[in-house]
Formats: sequence, structure tokens, C-alpha cells
Amino acid sequence: MSKTLLYGATKIDETNSAYAPIESLAAFQWKNRVFVVFADRDNARAARQENQLLADRSALAERDVVVLKISGAAVRPLFGAADGLDGEAIRRDIEAAEIGEFAAFLVGKDGTVKLKVSEPITDGELFAIIDSMPMRAADVLKPDK
Repeated sequence: MSKTLLYGATKIDETNSAYAPIESLAAFQWKNRVFVVFADRDNARAARQENQLLADRSALAERDVVVLKISGAAVRPLFGAADGLDGEAIRRDIEAAEIGEFAAFLVGKDGTVKLKVSEPITDGELFAIIDSMPMRAADVLKPDK
């Protein structure tokens, strides 16, 4: 299984395009984290990923997570609101796997990719990663949360 955590305590070189916000998901920037699952509908790994994430909808809502599934060019929101998204543009911008292959990406509120996985991740692992992010810590300290 491949997991790549793309943030950390190191200073990020913002001139590096790897840290540029994902343009096709700009509508979510500074409002939501976006977890994007790429796979055709018959993909067992995608079904397992969906089941694991959607088992705790309140935790997704608490962390401002929108979950999208992209099959080919079609975008289907699994959790949260999302309209008018182009699956091909997201696949290209996020540099996802070929059509039909499973991959999942976490895009932070700043619009950059924070995590990419080639196998399903448990909701506990995902929430632990999100909870370790500085912006999540700031969210928790806000009085309205």
C-alpha cells in the first residue's frame, strides 16, 4: 500500500507547483477539506473506502470534509454539497491515476494536496491526519466550533 503524506513541519516552498492550490477545486478553498476518491463504480477498493468514510458522517462534518467520487469524467458528491465540477479537470490538476484505477487524495482548506493513497484509508487514520494539521487545530479553538 502506498501512502504519501504531503505536508509536515518543514517550510513549504510556495513557488513549487506541487504546493499550488488545485484550481478545479477552488470553490472549496478556505471552506472545506476535500477527500477525492478516483475509481470506477465496480471497484471494490472504492466501495470499501466509501463505506469506511461514510460510517462517521458527524466526524466528516465536524472537520469540514466534502467527499467526492470521480468515475471517468463524472463527479458524484458522497458527502457534502458539490455542483458543477469537472472530473477530468480534477483528475488532471491533482495528477491522479489512470481512469479505472483506485486512488484517493485529501485536499486541505488551503487547496493543496495533503495526502494521496493507493489503497483505502480508514476513517480513524484520515481523521488523525486531519487533526494533526495546524489549520484543524485553529478550527478546534474557534468558539463557534
